[in-house]
Amino acid sequence: MSTSNVDRPLQPGDLAPNIVLDAISREGKIALDDFRGRSPLLIGLFRGLHCPFCRRHVAAMAQLNPALREKGVQSLAVVNTPVERARLYFRYHPIPGLLAASDPVRASHRAFGLPEVGADAVMAILIDLPGELPEPMGVVEMDEFHNKKEGYDVTQADQQMMTSDQEQLVGQFLIDREGIIRW
Repeated sequence: MSTSNVDRPLQPGDLAPNIVLDAISREGKIALDDFRGRSPLLIGLFRGLHCPFCRRHVAAMAQLNPALREKGVQSLAVVNTPVERARLYFRYHPIPGLLAASDPVRASHRAFGLPEVGADAVMAILIDLPGELPEPMGVVEMDEFHNKKEGYDVTQADQQMMTSDQEQLVGQFLIDREGIIRW
């Protein structure tokens, strides 16, 4: 797996790195090189499934997937959740037809240049979602609120992913069939 770090998020015109990750939605590995010469790819790089918003983004990708496939575009959701934990989650929350991969060490995020930010900066954010949250909340409180509301039980595997002093930023990239980032 390419684990090279880039100093900025990759941009249109850049060559997408080849990353090889454990498949969640099927057995085996998923490599970006598997798509080169075959089809464009929309890749979503998300935090772990412990993140309520990342779970929503994966669900949104699953809903968008049939329309993209009609256009010949494959979709891949990558989560920073250990593969067995992710498989268990998707057993109860299926994502039919969407490829998903596990990257608990965040190698894909680094390879695409997605930065980490200090947890202190993130924890200082107050989130106000009228109609969704009863009041403005900090990130931790908001996560706990949504996890409880959605019935997501945080496990030891999730706790390990959440203990970093850095928070991972997320991103989506559209890669053409030659492996060039277009969006």
